[in-house]
Amino acid sequence: MFATPDENRAEIDDVVSAGAFVMGRNMFGPIRGDWDLSWTGWWGDEPPYHAPVFVLTHYPREPLVMQGGTTFNFVTDGIESALAQARAAAGDRNVAIAGGAATINQYLRAGHIDELRTHVAPVTLGAGGEG
Repeated sequence: MFATPDENRAEIDDVVSAGAFVMGRNMFGPIRGDWDLSWTGWWGDEPPYHAPVFVLTHYPREPLVMQGGTTFNFVTDGIESALAQARAAAGDRNVAIAGGAATINQYLRAGHIDELRTHVAPVTLGAGGEG
């Protein structure tokens, strides 16, 4: 979707319309253990969020300010703290739980998800032909 932004402008605008975001560490990047401070996310110098993002992690890291208004804040004290910080940052706008699956499941179990959007991508497995 983000690789072809002109074709997907309505969907991207809807996804990034929140006032703040929460995401799991795996959604931010493939790093395990202590942070590789050269890693600044999958999105390049200007991530699509343009708002504060609260990344759930067990490893502290200073906030990472990016172009376009995105600041990644690294939260080490759990989902409730991340949600409270995101709500404060969002003001009267929505907070989006950006993913991944483990993060979404934690917020679902805690009863904090009001609306769930899923994205379906067509996939052909194997040769794709008959028989």
